Amino acid sequence: MLAGNFRSYSSLTILIVLLLATASGCGKKQEGLHSPLIDKYAANADRTSEVNRLNDRLFASVGTHVPQRDDLIGSEDLLHMTVFEAKDLETKARVNSRGCVTLPLLGEVEVKGLSAREAEERIEDLYRRQYIKNPHVSIFVEERFSQRVTIVGQVKSPGTYDYLSKQRLMDVLALVGGLSDTAGRTVQIRRIGSEPGEHGMFIVDLDELINEGRTELNVEINGGDVIYVPEAGVYFVDGAVRRPGTYRIKEKIALREALIAAGGFASYANKDSVLLIRNKKGSEPKVTEIDLREPDRSELDIKDRDVIIAKDSTWGKMFHGTGINFGIPGFFWIGYHSPKR
Repeated sequence: MLAGNFRSYSSLTILIVLLLATASGCGKKQEGLHSPLIDKYAANADRTSEVNRLNDRLFASVGTHVPQRDDLIGSEDLLHMTVFEAKDLETKARVNSRGCVTLPLLGEVEVKGLSAREAEERIEDLYRRQYIKNPHVSIFVEERFSQRVTIVGQVKSPGTYDYLSKQRLMDVLALVGGLSDTAGRTVQIRRIGSEPGEHGMFIVDLDELINEGRTELNVEINGGDVIYVPEAGVYFVDGAVRRPGTYRIKEKIALREALIAAGGFASYANKDSVLLIRNKKGSEPKVTEIDLREPDRSELDIKDRDVIIAKDSTWGKMFHGTGINFGIPGFFWIGYHSPKR
């Protein structure tokens, strides 16, 4: 009887050992299959280098020499005008919100966006038409308020800078040292219009501009513009994954890639589905179960503040938490510990 029991125990032991060995082997094979993708998408390892690559492309796209022009005249600038043929016409005038100055005999003259030399030529032409045969006009900008741009947000050297020549968006981003490691992939350009209360905002997708070569998005920057680079969005991965935590959305990312960034599923996970909690402003979070067995469901785009929860598998926890303990020779028992520890 004892011999029979011993043989039964021995057979069961061998069977369990084989099952555990098989499971272990499958786990290693799966991990090896995904390891290149994990290395590619893991946020902690690749976040800084990815931003550096984008900055390298940004700097490479900017001209090494930006041709300098005279300072451009803008609203609130104070001009000192001299007409050499008529000293009585000498005056000081401030550019109004419509971009005009009021000058003797001429009334309002639009000068916003012109260099001092261009303004001189325009005023000379106006005096020549009615009052002076061959006038010579000198314009000196005594106070300059308009020709500065402000760059704020996730750039390396935010601040307000003198803007002495017409430049485009990528030139200005290079001026402040490029993007910081926490930068998002859009840029907001806030612009004050020529009329009081008039303003606008442009949003530029940097991936489309730099990586896809859409040069029309490299818009011209005006004096007085405010350029804002927001922080990248974040998503959260929790539950039965190898590296739960917070991850930044550095570029467009799918559910499959988000799980890979978190190290992939843990050994005890239910790999057939996950829970997605989507937060929207002004509404309650929406919880959706995503069936990963359905075509293209794993390619769902992840959005800012999404929460991905990988669920436990009851069989997986039991299978990976079960172990064999040996005591007195010929006797053993089966124990269990949680694989989450």
